[in-house]
Amino acid sequence: MKKMMVLAGLLILTTAAYAQESRQEASLSAEGIGGPQVYGNAVTQTSTLSGGFLASYRYMLTPRSALEANYGWAHNSQKFSTSSLNARIYTRQQEFSAAYVYTRNYHNFNPFAEIGVGALVFSPMEQASTSFLSAKRNTNIGGLGGLGLAYELSPSFDVRVEYRAFLAKAPNYGAVYGGTNFNTNRYEVFSIPSIGVSYHF
Repeated sequence: MKKMMVLAGLLILTTAAYAQESRQEASLSAEGIGGPQVYGNAVTQTSTLSGGFLASYRYMLTPRSALEANYGWAHNSQKFSTSSLNARIYTRQQEFSAAYVYTRNYHNFNPFAEIGVGALVFSPMEQASTSFLSAKRNTNIGGLGGLGLAYELSPSFDVRVEYRAFLAKAPNYGAVYGGTNFNTNRYEVFSIPSIGVSYHF
């Protein structure tokens, strides 16, 4: 009976220690978004550089592995050009994604890597800079990968710096302007660096 009580006590202590390691994290970061110039179907498409924010929730499965959910928001312009036409669509760009995160601990420094899937939602906005008002919302599924570093300020707060790349199809908005279809039918990699603060709880 005494052995059973000792074993039960050890199990409780081990579970408590593991629970302390298995923390949840919420973070808010400022991010920048840039896309390359893509070319297809005689159309050149360019994304303007823009800034926004990234909100993330991370659940630690083990001290080194976690699952993460992300929401990102930004505004930018998508420029389309052909040999005879130029057009622009002012866009609200949102990210909804989930990823697996692997992290290591070196004193106060915690480097991590992540890989996942998600969707980029491109919503055209009726602004003076938008060339036409018949543009439709695009939701494009893609994949993401990233590397980052968290520096522990205290047991509850980190500063987090990260670079992520999101591969998705270039938006076309179902756009036809001046008799030209602006569908490049190409994929592009959006570069998304960010810096922010995370809270452990």
